[in-house]
Amino acid sequence: MLAKVEYGGVQKYIKIPHIDEIFDFQKFLQEVLDKFSLQAQLVADGVLGLTDTSETEVDGDTFDELVKSGVKNFKVGYRQYPVTDISVEESDPCVMLVPSPASLADPPPSPASTPDSAAQSPASSISSDSTIILPPTKHRKTARKDLDRDEARQRVETALSSNPKGEEIFKEYKKTKTLSVVTRKQMVNILVAEMVETHGRVPPMHVRASYALGIVTLFPYLQDPYSKHGYEHYYDPEANTGYLAWRLKTVQRNTHDGFRECSRPDYQDSPKTQRECLLTGDQLLGEECREALSIMRHSTDISVVGEKMRATFDYRQKLVHDQDATASVLDVFPRFLDIPGLIEQDFCMMFGDHVSGRFLARWSSDFKHRVITECQSLPSSPYVDELLAASDLEVENDYGWDSDMSALLLLLHLLPPTSKGQKKAPKMSSAQATNHVVRFIKEGASLSTFLEKVDGRQPFLLGIGEQRKKITRFFIVVDQKALPCKALTSVAAFDVLFKTHYVFSLSYDDALSAFYTFIQTTIYNIDVGTTKETPRVKELRAKLLQDH
Repeated sequence: MLAKVEYGGVQKYIKIPHIDEIFDFQKFLQEVLDKFSLQAQLVADGVLGLTDTSETEVDGDTFDELVKSGVKNFKVGYRQYPVTDISVEESDPCVMLVPSPASLADPPPSPASTPDSAAQSPASSISSDSTIILPPTKHRKTARKDLDRDEARQRVETALSSNPKGEEIFKEYKKTKTLSVVTRKQMVNILVAEMVETHGRVPPMHVRASYALGIVTLFPYLQDPYSKHGYEHYYDPEANTGYLAWRLKTVQRNTHDGFRECSRPDYQDSPKTQRECLLTGDQLLGEECREALSIMRHSTDISVVGEKMRATFDYRQKLVHDQDATASVLDVFPRFLDIPGLIEQDFCMMFGDHVSGRFLARWSSDFKHRVITECQSLPSSPYVDELLAASDLEVENDYGWDSDMSALLLLLHLLPPTSKGQKKAPKMSSAQATNHVVRFIKEGASLSTFLEKVDGRQPFLLGIGEQRKKITRFFIVVDQKALPCKALTSVAAFDVLFKTHYVFSLSYDDALSAFYTFIQTTIYNIDVGTTKETPRVKELRAKLLQDH
């Protein structure tokens, strides 16, 4: 489909790109910039904008619907600011005077042809037919950013203050420095209702972002310190996700059928991302690699096996990332099955010792007690109560998991499984999802019989002992095989479980996606900013990392 675009009095036909039956605004804008030889930075800085023939601004949220409704004529032009609203100093190098569109047909006179121009005052040199363009500078950007933040804060505060439930929201935040799930939903509903009433059923992206900015400015403890702007869990303009976006979609579905989402950015599946070895060392190829595989298979010297495993890391990584060969990795490298510590070694070669040690260094000191405290506000249930009791070292516990494992499973209750939009699939409870993290069999039970009943390739932790809180041996179960752990504690064994996903290139279990993603980005700090995170993950991080 072709659109007619005008810039500076010149009109050109430009093809409108589409992906999956959705007209792509960003690609169309790039086509426009290329066609008219314009700089993309002018759009990014807000100097240039795209409008329809009525001078109404067009953005990514409205573009698809506009085109499908028959709008095919657009204009590119400078965003205009009324002269009367701007104080212009003759010496200000950041102010540029641009003729109005009506005068663009005739070139402006040169300074040589207007000898009297030097005698004119700054005020008289500005005609009513002129537009002031303010090229962005660092100083002006900073001032504008502060102004946007203040305006956004005022907008949110006014919307909440004018609603009867707003007072409850302010009181809860003042008391707890956070908002419960119920209160957060109330706040989002109030703001979306006000947004739709003021800006229509499809508010522009910058309006949505302004409300999200207003929330974390008014309630600073709700900011996510790991996000680019701190408010992406309320609205992420790149992915069009977040609590505000989700509520808007619900409102739009109830008021109009056929609403289309804008295109999504590409996120990486972190465990399946192929990575280069960070640690230096010669990697074996060809015949030398085959010889090393043979030596490892038969050697009884653990140090020799470890050395050969390091030297064949690249080969092993190619194997696990080959869809046709990944299932055979434990057949090619069988020493994973009898020598503990090889998973940790491969993970260290990917990320280095510093990243590898983050979970053990941070879980007990920075996160465990905060997770337990946060879970104390969860609705009471037998399983949650049992985990809370088991996580308390001062409470006698003869039947549950130990304190560390109980706290980890409580984290799963803060980030419960979701149905991922599959309406027919029954939603899994957090208690049911526990079996996807850890299982237990008593000492003396048949391990081979247990493994025969295991389905799927997703890894989980298996503890063997007399009681759940007194595990004597840990295994990582993957692909119906048990890999021994060197770890002697449940928290150290879980650390190995997490690393298994990366070493064998295995995606997170769907039921545990939010759970593992939180641990990945928030504790290990792996692929922060390039991994897709749910708003719940970002919200929980904001709660746990703020200093109350």
